[in-house]
Amino acid sequence: MNSGDTAWILVSCALVLMMTPALALFYGGMVRRKNVLSTLTLSYIFMALIGVQWVLYGYSLASVRILVD
Repeated sequence: MNSGDTAWILVSCALVLMMTPALALFYGGMVRRKNVLSTLTLSYIFMALIGVQWVLYGYSLASVRILVD
């Protein structure tokens, strides 16, 4: 694997993980005051769910070698 590609993937993942709390705060600003905690919690739950799906399905799809003649 190319080290530049690997570094870019790691940086991209770090940026997405930093974006999640910001997105949760953005969504929290669009709901009523009593629903902010629920909105923040749902954002983190869905981020965890996406992480689990990546481990179960995405990693196996990303690591498949393509045979070229």
